[in-house]
Amino acid sequence: MSDTRKVLCMASAYEQKYYFNEEFAKLPQNIKDEVQILSVLFTEEVGGEFSIVFEEDGTVALETNAEESDFYYDEISSGLMLKEVARKREELLESLSLFYRVFIKKENIADIDI
Repeated sequence: MSDTRKVLCMASAYEQKYYFNEEFAKLPQNIKDEVQILSVLFTEEVGGEFSIVFEEDGTVALETNAEESDFYYDEISSGLMLKEVARKREELLESLSLFYRVFIKKENIADIDI
């Protein structure tokens, strides 16, 4: 991952752990809770690892991957589930992007197309 991308959170089915990047501690607690639940449920359903990442321009990327030895991980199902999450959680992802652009990148909110 390049230095221009920042991980918001990550969950791992292998370690059964959840990580939240404290750089984003200013996010409202209900949003933190929502991304945690989303991340953990994704890995329980699909397996592997799931992360929410901010791209350099502030867009939000949902990513999943698995260890090579994980024969139970289904790339097709995980890809479909990523698309479903993005569709169902569009408002959350847009809010995260706006937060990142205003509070982390320090962009003027008046200059952002909402």
